[in-house]
Amino acid sequence: MAVRVQREDFDLGAELAALRAGRSDIGALVSFTGLVRGAAGGAAIAAMELEHYPGMTERALAAIEAEARARWPLQASLIIHRYGALTPGEQIMMVATASPHRQAAFEAAEFLMDYLKSRAPFWKKEATPEGGRWVDARDTDEAALARWARPGA
Repeated sequence: MAVRVQREDFDLGAELAALRAGRSDIGALVSFTGLVRGAAGGAAIAAMELEHYPGMTERALAAIEAEARARWPLQASLIIHRYGALTPGEQIMMVATASPHRQAAFEAAEFLMDYLKSRAPFWKKEATPEGGRWVDARDTDEAALARWARPGA
């Protein structure tokens, strides 16, 4: 179970290989890698700058990763999120979950991705031809996260 917030890129293949190395208790390994898009909302994006508060961000991601482990039978999980200046096509984040069965691995990965998209404490600013613009969570991101709410919570 790991959370990393880093400026440098990551090797998806190496990360997945390390996650499952020496394990025979994993029946399903699910991963998602987010990439910086070259356009959003009809505007071209030249770059994206991601900011965060060190310490606070890692604690928030560790808490949501712990919640995923409490909800699903995970043998392993990994969240990597980058910060700094990124250009279109670069990897921005990855989530990987490993479980004895695929449904738990898929659901846990989707839960983590929905959280990262709408609640993770990162501030994103896109550089467009019209100037910089801050990126807010969209209603569709909030709706995706809402489906994971526990009754009575």
